[in-house]
Amino acid sequence: MSERIKGMALCALAMVMVGSTVVASKIIASGLPPFTATALRFAMALPVFLVLLRLTRTAWPRPDRRDLALLVCQAGLGSVGYTVLLIMGVRWAPAASAGVVAGTLPAVAALVAVLALRERPGRYLIGSIVLATAGVLAISWPGEGSAGDSKSPAAMAGNLLVLGAVVCEAMFILLNKRLRVPVRPLALSTLMTAFGLLLSLVPALFERAWEHPLPNDALIGVAYYALVPTVLGFVLWFAGSARLKGAEAALFTALLPVSALILAALWLGESISLAQIGGAVCVLGAVGLASLDGRGGKRPESPLRPAEL
Repeated sequence: MSERIKGMALCALAMVMVGSTVVASKIIASGLPPFTATALRFAMALPVFLVLLRLTRTAWPRPDRRDLALLVCQAGLGSVGYTVLLIMGVRWAPAASAGVVAGTLPAVAALVAVLALRERPGRYLIGSIVLATAGVLAISWPGEGSAGDSKSPAAMAGNLLVLGAVVCEAMFILLNKRLRVPVRPLALSTLMTAFGLLLSLVPALFERAWEHPLPNDALIGVAYYALVPTVLGFVLWFAGSARLKGAEAALFTALLPVSALILAALWLGESISLAQIGGAVCVLGAVGLASLDGRGGKRPESPLRPAEL
């Protein structure tokens, strides 16, 4: 098997794991408050990352005050903000719809860069943003429906929360570009996990989750999120992306909404609507166009960051 095929297989598996976080978050949301679940996720993942850091002899970063402040902001937005808003969103929205919204990350990140950095968008990037918007509208356009329907008011609110999580993730990418000294992926993921734990711990204490019975399903969901997508997904993604060009690796982010749709049907028994399928198709097209916009020149930064996994 060629190195390129290995890279494609590893990236594909990593993105299937990322798609499964939407389904895992749905299970977590049914039994745990969001900040408590977030703190538990990072508490479980941090020791494993520290061991990996030691085994790989990766140097611990020594950022200056400016970069340290940026890293804390990244953790607050991309680690805590993303996880909390995703868990809150899937409490009301179907996991399949939430997965489609989460899959818009490449287009949303590009839009944030255009607005914040005054970057001039190319035609592929404009098309990507339009298709991603169409995908979200396809599953969220107002209509009659029950609480479980992707177009009910509760589900629409949930989709907006998931979109907020995606914006937090996009801000993470933007802030990462502002670091004076880039941090190696494993060290960055370890830092985000450590800072995420510290930032989510105090709000978690106010939720007083220990005063209520903790469902085993929710705890297993947190353990899965922490150890499989977060840690194993990180290892697989960077092992795969190291064998591919940046644009090739970015294409595999299209698997997020697809895997979320399939897993929501198989794992949660959700029925998949034509609107959700149509939204997923639009998001797939958006990811493809976003990757075309990065062809040639310097390898673009992957839209998937370590701590999201």
